[in-house]
Amino acid sequence: MARKIYVNVPVKDLTRSIDFYTKVGFSFNQQFSNENATSIIVSDDILVMLLQEDFFKNFTNKPIANAKESTEVLISISAESREEVDEMVGLAIAAGGASPVPTQDHGWMYGRSFEDPDGHIWEVSYLDMSAIPEKA
Repeated sequence: MARKIYVNVPVKDLTRSIDFYTKVGFSFNQQFSNENATSIIVSDDILVMLLQEDFFKNFTNKPIANAKESTEVLISISAESREEVDEMVGLAIAAGGASPVPTQDHGWMYGRSFEDPDGHIWEVSYLDMSAIPEKA
């Protein structure tokens, strides 16, 4: 059985986050969604849980990092082409996100990043498996 991955991310305004990620092109699992949280479907085995900050605090005794001031995690997602990388980042920027770092183009690996309204950074990358150097 394949393991599932649930990435839990605190957000200040769940409605704003749902609107943002809808515009980026993600869909949601309504079975894991309510007024405190929603579940972004990345794949059959990977879900990103957006949790309202007050609700997120129920799962940790540590303070929640302010992702606009420090980085607590980089969420990386694969794309099937360079065009898909550009499309997803373009949609994120059009939805109110930002592009915090320059495009990375190593020939065999192409990547860009976007930052959501809470400051969480998503890296979107395409890897051309046929062109990977022997020592990547």
